[in-house]
Amino acid sequence: MKNNIIVLLILLVCSSTLAQYNAEIKSEKQFSDPLAPVGNKSLTVPNVVSPILDYWMRDTYMMAGPDGYYYMTGTTSTPGRKFPSGNIHCWDHNDGLYMWRSKDMKSWEAMGLIWSFDKDAADWQRNGKPVKPGAVSPNKDPLDSIYRAVWAPELHYIKSKNKWLIIACENGGIGSFVLESTSGKPEGPYRNIAGNTTKPIFGNIDLGMFEDENGDVYLVGHNHFIAKMKSDLSDIAEPFQKIKESPYSPEPYIEGVFITKQNGKYQLLQTIWSVKKQDGSYSYLRDDKKDLSSLYSYDVVVAESDNVYGPYGKRYPAILEGGHNNLFKDFDGKWWSTTFFNPRGARGAKYTVTCRPGLVPVKWEKGKLMPDHKRAKKFYSASVKKK
Repeated sequence: MKNNIIVLLILLVCSSTLAQYNAEIKSEKQFSDPLAPVGNKSLTVPNVVSPILDYWMRDTYMMAGPDGYYYMTGTTSTPGRKFPSGNIHCWDHNDGLYMWRSKDMKSWEAMGLIWSFDKDAADWQRNGKPVKPGAVSPNKDPLDSIYRAVWAPELHYIKSKNKWLIIACENGGIGSFVLESTSGKPEGPYRNIAGNTTKPIFGNIDLGMFEDENGDVYLVGHNHFIAKMKSDLSDIAEPFQKIKESPYSPEPYIEGVFITKQNGKYQLLQTIWSVKKQDGSYSYLRDDKKDLSSLYSYDVVVAESDNVYGPYGKRYPAILEGGHNNLFKDFDGKWWSTTFFNPRGARGAKYTVTCRPGLVPVKWEKGKLMPDHKRAKKFYSASVKKK
């Protein structure tokens, strides 16, 4: 009996110690500060930033190629399509991928439709998904018969393989895919890699790519996923896994994931909506996730890590009103961020023109990303030719 009591006491002590340990671990878990610094002009896209091309585009993506050209792509609408509401969109369908190039990021040459659903897509991409009768977009635009649009394309030159790839997703919950150029040129023609010839390589939207300095290539996707690719870039070499982060609590909807490297550290960029709270403050946490009327500004937040898989430190607001962007260096080694003048949200109402490609000069100050207002003024003071 005495021995049983002793054992019971030991178990109780161990249980209490374990509970205390778990509580301490939970309390030590790092969460990011959800405060949105709305009104901070140093972090906001400069007022001088304007469209660099008069063409309807969302999710602008730009990069500096090895051939002396800058290349641009993005989410576009089918040219010549008529819309009952008068508002251009591609919430339902578009015809494929378009590309432009430039020597100076001001005068842009159209390279046309470089990949289309009709000519280049696999069956699973071409088939799309039916739209329910009477369906409307988040912006209340009436939708046509089918979900079959390329969203958020990225163009990548993989230096270690001397290879051009495009990463994109298809709407309607269809998934994401990777295309490879068969000509060795950025304009293609493009075909599906082996990993997505019969199905998506990633089952969600906003798939992106990152090439590390050692030649390793990773795919990063919506909802905080990452996977390393095979050395021949034909497929993923491992299952997608969650990126280790310091989230908000609770974690809101986040999109537009992008990874780059600065000073030997991995930089994880993501886009999130700020909302105005009842007390007049601004936060990245919504009281009602379905209430789109509460959206204020479309912001870029950044977190840093020593490892591409994480853990990433606390997020910080970097570019207010410049969401769903990518970063790249120009041929002089200066950093830039893309933008597209999102029409949604309270701040979107200030734009005279929306859904157009734009550029924001950025800099790293004390290790943190932010707009470079001085360079922005200089770049936009010169004429930008908009064809």
